[in-house]
Amino acid sequence: MNPLNRREFLKGSTALMSLASFGLLGMDFKDREGPLQVALIGTGWYGKSDLFRLIQVADVEVVALCDVDSKQLEEAGKLVATRQKSGKVPALYEDYKELLAKEKPEYVLVGTPDHWHALIAIEAVKSGAHVYLQKPISVDVIEGEAILAAARKYDRKVQIGTQRRSTPHLVQAKKEIIDSGKLGKISHAEVCCYYHMRNSSHPDVIPVPENINYDFWAGPAPKLPYRGILHRGWRAFMEYGNGIVGDMCVHMLDAVRWMLDLGWPVQVSSTGGIYVDKDSIANISDTQTAIFEFDEINVVWQHRTWGNPVDKDYPWAFKIYGENGTLAGSPMRADFYPEGRNNGEPIHYPVVLEKEQFPEDVTEKDIEIHAAPATREQLKDWLQAIDNDTLPVADVLQGHISTASCILANMSMELGGRALKYDPKTMTIVGDQEATSLLRRPYRDGYIHPEPDQV
Repeated sequence: MNPLNRREFLKGSTALMSLASFGLLGMDFKDREGPLQVALIGTGWYGKSDLFRLIQVADVEVVALCDVDSKQLEEAGKLVATRQKSGKVPALYEDYKELLAKEKPEYVLVGTPDHWHALIAIEAVKSGAHVYLQKPISVDVIEGEAILAAARKYDRKVQIGTQRRSTPHLVQAKKEIIDSGKLGKISHAEVCCYYHMRNSSHPDVIPVPENINYDFWAGPAPKLPYRGILHRGWRAFMEYGNGIVGDMCVHMLDAVRWMLDLGWPVQVSSTGGIYVDKDSIANISDTQTAIFEFDEINVVWQHRTWGNPVDKDYPWAFKIYGENGTLAGSPMRADFYPEGRNNGEPIHYPVVLEKEQFPEDVTEKDIEIHAAPATREQLKDWLQAIDNDTLPVADVLQGHISTASCILANMSMELGGRALKYDPKTMTIVGDQEATSLLRRPYRDGYIHPEPDQV
């Protein structure tokens, strides 16, 4: 199939799937009357983006929104009213527990900073809601184990926002190149990010604005001095996330694991640090390499927030190497590069956009328009899994493995680069008591770290 025909096929098939998934071609939710009762906790950039994609593909009533920034919350409420069919402004809450108790939503989207993911996801599941949780699912390994335990105990479907698994051109490339065996024996993969995305500023400490409950925002994490870079700026600090490995590697490692059907890595090691930008307030690494070792295949990660990318066409990407060629993939494209004349011709897979089906994408502020189709498919898959009582494509277990693997990489770097072997059965690092002690982050006074056997 030539690239033009493939593009048209994917556009048409994506639209068809969109119709088929929600009753327009005969399928409908079992015993369902009325719209889905949905709440969003965390009304920042990607939280709203996920919610708007859900509104596009399902009959939704957004009953409540939650945020510790009252200004952002109020603006989100007005914006949601313009996007949902009822035109209603959702109920607005500062406290997620109050929202869950009063509104009892059936479906909860979690778009908060990473350090809040575990507590909110577990509470939402316990309240009876199915959850769409942004990646990474946790900031430490035991948090992830606790989310997984809660999802299974309360029989709720938890889909993770690792939407490469639903990216149309990558789904097609997986089928045609990986699943068909076109690469032959696969024994190496590389994942990378060379975006200059690390905060390089050094703003002064300033008073907290009246519209922000900063103590509640910090929650279980340390309460660092407020510098006015709360929204998105928190990613500069390990106290609230896991750096670029936790933010960007988790996507590409998860994509490779999905492509190749890989489970837990045998061991993880990593080195790196702050090698170039030593003046900014950011404490996340600007240079890091990690090795995720699986049986007969290593997945090697590298990020630099300085200099040029190794491959300008693939600055944030994966490359899977087989004896017969290479498959490169990113949110923007994929390419098969054959090795030798006997293994076929190069194949290019362009990104699939859906501007015609969803023209509102074109004017939406801050949208990642190339990722919108993937998010829509990821959300539809979540709802279908709920309806059919099956595991979604990015089930919480898969999200946990990818997240925990990235956390282990950061732990290895902190411990001087030594290899770490995590045993999910005992929830320990084999033969390494010091590393095992790092599987749980200390929580701030007033907050209790979730435990898998106590959810």
